[in-house]
Amino acid sequence: MANTVATGAALGILDLGLEAFRNVIRKAFKDKGEEVIKDNIACAEAGYHYARTNCPRCEAFGIREPEYRRLMLIDGVHAIGMGAVMSGCKFYSGYPMTPSTGILDYMASRAEEYNLVVEQAEDEIAAINMAIGASFAGVRAMTGSSGGGFALMVEGLSLAGMTETPIVIAEMQRPGPATGLPTRTEQADLLFVLYAAHGEFPRVIFEPGDPKQAFYLTNKAFELAEKYQIPVFIQSDQYLADTEWTYEKFDLENIIYNDYRLREKDLEGIEVYKRFKYSSTGISLLAIPGEAGKHLVVADSDEHDEEGHIIEDSETRIKMVQKRLLNKLPLIKKEIEPPLLYGDSSPKIVLIGRGSTYGVIKEVVDTISKDHKVAMMHFSQVYPLPERDKFDYIELLEKADLTICIENNATGQFAKVMKAETGFEFSHKILKYDGRPFTIENLKEELHAYI
Repeated sequence: MANTVATGAALGILDLGLEAFRNVIRKAFKDKGEEVIKDNIACAEAGYHYARTNCPRCEAFGIREPEYRRLMLIDGVHAIGMGAVMSGCKFYSGYPMTPSTGILDYMASRAEEYNLVVEQAEDEIAAINMAIGASFAGVRAMTGSSGGGFALMVEGLSLAGMTETPIVIAEMQRPGPATGLPTRTEQADLLFVLYAAHGEFPRVIFEPGDPKQAFYLTNKAFELAEKYQIPVFIQSDQYLADTEWTYEKFDLENIIYNDYRLREKDLEGIEVYKRFKYSSTGISLLAIPGEAGKHLVVADSDEHDEEGHIIEDSETRIKMVQKRLLNKLPLIKKEIEPPLLYGDSSPKIVLIGRGSTYGVIKEVVDTISKDHKVAMMHFSQVYPLPERDKFDYIELLEKADLTICIENNATGQFAKVMKAETGFEFSHKILKYDGRPFTIENLKEELHAYI
């Protein structure tokens, strides 16, 4: 009952009253009998009154809920799950592994309401292959895991690449290698996800900075996966997965849904259907097996021709790689939005981050910008890197005096990607890899040393 006393004391300090908490206790302990309920309510009241009586220096904030609005409290995993549901996902498979389990839990809790199939697979190998099968059979599908579980999914990822099967994968990072720190946070899987699987095929990686970005980027992940018939990753970490943010609402008018799958009526007038037909865009018609009328939908994990049958000749191989990879990539790059610039528009100091470092870097910019021309450049659409026609972020970085890349890993993985893809090298890196997120205090201390 110690937690009950502590909660009562916290409510006393905040002057929030006990009625709502009494109702929570009654609901939580209804199966344990009236005596347990009575004792817990007594403990809550004891903690409440003790705090009110013995904490004269504790100001009662009186944060009563305004009558005119109700706010949404949401964490990263629920935002990803909600984004998947709103994007038309009808199948989710996964094996429980923190911090990705919250997505599995959320999808399961909404399965009946939204007519979803949610499967707890026997392992991550089964999970990704189930999702690929569901996508091939005609529904939007998703799977998720942490780094160790994703390691088992890698062969399945190549299968999706070869068969051009749309799939969304949530890769929720935690410190490794092996089991690492199961309940801690890190951003150390970027290079793994970027280069995982054998062979060459396109992929997209998003790293949201807050739950709102997670919601919309999950929607965009489904759109790009279906449009270009590729795997798309929502990559995050334990910190964002479990961090709760407050919002007025998410604007559902910005949700994108285009059905790219073809059924019998959509194929009328097409004499010969070829699942992997060559095209200048690399995109072939995506028909659903069993719903294509007179047409046969063929797919094979070996290299294949336009109809989907196994081949061995070099000419077809070259054409298929060009179709799957080289024709699609330029179009995919045009879909990637530039990084967010927050702070001074002509900064001398630029703090670069991705994913969950968004909040802490933004707050640091707010606290030191009075003394310095400083800005944050935050990447949430990480790979492919955005083209520079909308915003030449490399030019801005080259004009700055200090460019400091801030990452939760030991080797500066995003800095490596930037140098490999653009040739730009950051002047400094601030790296944290103890399993804990950055705090305002320790980040400011390290920044001032460079400044």
